[in-house]
Amino acid sequence: MRAEIGLESDKSPGAYARIAEAAEAAGFDVLSVYADLLYQPPLVALLEMARATRRVRLGAACWNPYSLHPYEIAGQAAALDAVATGRTYLGLARGTWLGQIGIEQPHPVGHLRDAVAVVRALLSGDATGVTGEHFRLAPGTRLRYDLPARLPPVLLGTWGPRTAALAGEIADEVKVGGSANPAMVAVIRDRIAVGTARAGRSVDDVGVVVGAVTVVDTDPIVARTRARREVAMYLAVVAELDPTAHVPADLLRRVRERIAEGDDEGAGRLVPDDVLDLFAFSGDPDQVAAQAQRLIDAGAHRVEFGTPQGLTELGGLDLLGTAVLPQLVRGPTAAPGPRRAAGTPPPTAR
Repeated sequence: MRAEIGLESDKSPGAYARIAEAAEAAGFDVLSVYADLLYQPPLVALLEMARATRRVRLGAACWNPYSLHPYEIAGQAAALDAVATGRTYLGLARGTWLGQIGIEQPHPVGHLRDAVAVVRALLSGDATGVTGEHFRLAPGTRLRYDLPARLPPVLLGTWGPRTAALAGEIADEVKVGGSANPAMVAVIRDRIAVGTARAGRSVDDVGVVVGAVTVVDTDPIVARTRARREVAMYLAVVAELDPTAHVPADLLRRVRERIAEGDDEGAGRLVPDDVLDLFAFSGDPDQVAAQAQRLIDAGAHRVEFGTPQGLTELGGLDLLGTAVLPQLVRGPTAAPGPRRAAGTPPPTAR
């Protein structure tokens, strides 16, 4: 099991380096930057963090092929890998709320399948061409700069059965973003297994990453109050994706109404303790460690402690590193090399 910090790309230059240095010193294994709508593109933050670190794995969670063509994703991934010297992973997802900027998202499974094929072909130097339904590469198409020495591991972000099954065929990891629910690990593993069976792979070849809003503080009441407000803003989206949560429809309706009125605090007050614990890590270090351990015990490959981490990011990072991570029963933290999906070519040696 590896531990991860997830960040929004809303900070000033220099802040990412400070956070990255602190996270690496605290013992975290992965640093991810979200590619959420209306935030800064994640590459700027990732490059800054890559220069400030030596050990942690880095990646966007996640780029999406509707707002960024796979050709561009490949270029950004190559740029990051050149600075991070092979410590990158490639995160892809269909994205959310793109209708606000007029982007439709038809056929997400097909788009993701083709995007992975195009990015892998470009980054490996495979010039045989890609004949996808949504994205294509003409034979002979090659990038004209140095390529990564090996293909970055591919992570697909999803809650859904069809994309999880696709990950079972072609990806190395699946991320369930916005969940702290141990029951979702088994659900996602079952969905992954559909794809691994089709591809002749083992379900153990695909890791499950679970991550959510995190607020840790020595005062658990203050931490959980802040977490309720953070969770309320996305609860109506993710609660309906979790088949094990059974969040009352009336509660979701009332939360939506408060958010629409701009009353984030009021929406947060509506979130009961049992629902909060399904969709956020929150409380004092002992409470957060217990939540994370339940995910590890359920079989999570990686646990992501998402923004804002604490009442302040560096304060939250310090508590996570000094008082949460030491409590977790974890496996070796060395990042493994990417597992090659069935039917994909090996990277071209450089």
